Amino acid sequence: MQVVRRLARDLNLPIEVVGCPTVRESDGLAMSSRNRYLNPAERAAAPAMHCSLIALAEAVSAGADCRAAEVEARATLLTAGFGPVDYVAVVDAESLAPVDRVTRPSRALTAARLGKARLIDNVAVAAAASRRSAPRKADPTLSSTAR
Repeated sequence: MQVVRRLARDLNLPIEVVGCPTVRESDGLAMSSRNRYLNPAERAAAPAMHCSLIALAEAVSAGADCRAAEVEARATLLTAGFGPVDYVAVVDAESLAPVDRVTRPSRALTAARLGKARLIDNVAVAAAASRRSAPRKADPTLSSTAR
């Protein structure tokens, strides 16, 4: 969504880009026509992507080093049967630049292959100043689909 917003702004297009929640299956997997490429075993493993992002978001929101938490999330994906993992990153929600520590709203992003499908997902990461006492659940305001 941020890329499209920037494109609209750079091209001075008279449009408003509005985000919407990601539509998910009951187990957290983002709904996508690409999910049909997953065999039953892959489909059973696919929710690990969303779970790993939520764990990553909660860890860095609580103050963990982003690089270390990204390595752990990547390992979780590989253990679940994903591979190759294209990226796992924590980025600034506005600029999409990688961050070392979360001090403002950010996003946790990932893309990885699972069988024939390339799945992508992202979740919000609360900035330390906006955290409540309990870790915040991921806010799915950016669309995420399988590619």
